[in-house]
Amino acid sequence: MRLHPFPSSSGAIAAVFATALVLSGCTADGGPDGGPGGPGGPTSGAAEPTSGTAAVPEGLEDLYAQEPAWQSCEQDAGDFECATVEAPLDYADPEGERIELALVRTGGAEDGAPHLLLNPGGPGASGVDMVVDSLDYVVSGAVQDHYTVVGFDPRGVSRSAPVECLSDEEMDAAREEHIDPSTDEGLDEVRESAREYAQACDENTGEVLGHVDTDSAARDMDLMRAVLGDQQLNYLGFSYGTALGASYAEQFPANVGRMVLDGAMDPSLDEFEVSLGQAEAFENAIAAWAESCLAGPECPLSGTAEDGVQQLRELLAQVEQSPLTSSDGRQVPAATFVAGLITPLYADENWPMLTQAVADAMNGNPDLMLYLADLNAGRDEDGEYGSNINDAFTAINCLDSSAPSDTETLRSQAEQLDEASPTIGRFLAYGGANCAEWPEKPVDEPAPASAPGAAPIVVIGTQGDPATPYEWAPALADQLESGVLVSWNGQGHTAYGRAGECIGAAVDGYLIDGEVPEDGLTCD
Repeated sequence: MRLHPFPSSSGAIAAVFATALVLSGCTADGGPDGGPGGPGGPTSGAAEPTSGTAAVPEGLEDLYAQEPAWQSCEQDAGDFECATVEAPLDYADPEGERIELALVRTGGAEDGAPHLLLNPGGPGASGVDMVVDSLDYVVSGAVQDHYTVVGFDPRGVSRSAPVECLSDEEMDAAREEHIDPSTDEGLDEVRESAREYAQACDENTGEVLGHVDTDSAARDMDLMRAVLGDQQLNYLGFSYGTALGASYAEQFPANVGRMVLDGAMDPSLDEFEVSLGQAEAFENAIAAWAESCLAGPECPLSGTAEDGVQQLRELLAQVEQSPLTSSDGRQVPAATFVAGLITPLYADENWPMLTQAVADAMNGNPDLMLYLADLNAGRDEDGEYGSNINDAFTAINCLDSSAPSDTETLRSQAEQLDEASPTIGRFLAYGGANCAEWPEKPVDEPAPASAPGAAPIVVIGTQGDPATPYEWAPALADQLESGVLVSWNGQGHTAYGRAGECIGAAVDGYLIDGEVPEDGLTCD
């Protein structure tokens, strides 16, 4: 997951979900290769692929019959191969305009091996980048040997008909702004900034802006399944990628193969309920970090964990009053500071970096915190933004659900968020203002997923997850008729690839051998 300022109104912060990686670059132990995750239960046993030929949606026969032209990738991607496939811009008009979707695949598996699609989250994160840059951190060697692993950029993201709004220079300027939406003047400024941003997205993106919703991206996944030659979709989705997986299962239950959803989202929650759940979970994660910090060396906090959290709040209040200046001359307002603060919380392996960043900031040096915020926003040291995740995030969310934007409701929500998280809750408020001026109306609303008839779907939740609160995992598993819940008693965002043997065995055993974990399995 990522947090970043809404590009045109940096008084608010928007939440983006993506799988956690260790910032130090150390590979997490994903556990042994193969093997079931626990003793047999009501849903345990080998999950056999269904037979037969998956139906082709009417009007899409030519697209489902595509043969991608795999070739060496443009970037230095080693043994990976890249291709594009065509999809309809609007599935309601299959004969109309078409867009290209970018894919990358691994080598190493035997010819004819099944494919495993990956999505790192977002909305707006690049699956192509995930496979090329981080595959060994995310998927075990045994899974890579069994499958041809495929990453893709969902529609609107990076290389796939991208949403385009701000230039790099404009993004930098937006991230240096400070707007306080708690005042009437500040809220007016947020709304005006949102209008300007929406207009820029409309002018620079065009018609695709109205067709980057999650349900359409899930339909693209079925198109990819067919083009890749698989009868069922094998899929590993992290964070927002679990929403994509749930949408796919709801629309194509008979085509679900071996599906694992890690860092689950609850598709029944609206925009404010998501923010409220995150506010509570982040507050808990901050408290856990403070306790760990105080138990270790060179912690800048003092007293109890509660005292330490209060000292962090006082630091944030100072930054709100007087933004810090980095050594390269950039301003670091509170929203950008919080984006950096949040980033290391996604993996407790990164907590020492957060400790150092807070210590530096207390001494007036925001460089490390800004570095973390830049990582979050996809900005490199040359000032270039390597992805469009900020723009895609907003575009996708504004299509996926509506949100109230009247002042009374926004003020009430802000109070609830601040109560749930006195440290950062106010930075999660006023999200409803972001889409109020959006040029495209929502095409969907939150609703539970059920996917009757789907093969077993493994849903993973982490007890200390700050980005997708644990409660969302049992909620999704309960909604899905074939949902199987696996829990990790750990800290950080998502579990597979960083939670050790128990989770690694459960996931690998299912993906490779079809061994369904025990429903309710808990890993320590």
